[in-house]
Amino acid sequence: MKNSYEVLIRPIITEKNVKLAETRKYVFEVAQDANKIDVKNAVEEAFKVKVVDVNIINVRKKPRKVGKYEGLKAAVRKAIVTLSDKDKLDIYEI
Repeated sequence: MKNSYEVLIRPIITEKNVKLAETRKYVFEVAQDANKIDVKNAVEEAFKVKVVDVNIINVRKKPRKVGKYEGLKAAVRKAIVTLSDKDKLDIYEI
């Protein structure tokens, strides 16, 4: 089993994700080889909460151009984690 710090890379903080947090859904960038079970165990271990559901999204790499240089923006794997009714994370609070 992987360490929770190897699975969870960072929370993704956008306006859309802050709205999702009102329904107890939180979005994290996760490791490329992480599956739903790994993400569930990592969130429960790191934040001491009960996870109800995990959805995973693969965002493909996209071409980017900076001046005359071309490259690719890295592929990202996102996990949308739904918590139980009793639990809440304060990762979007400032």
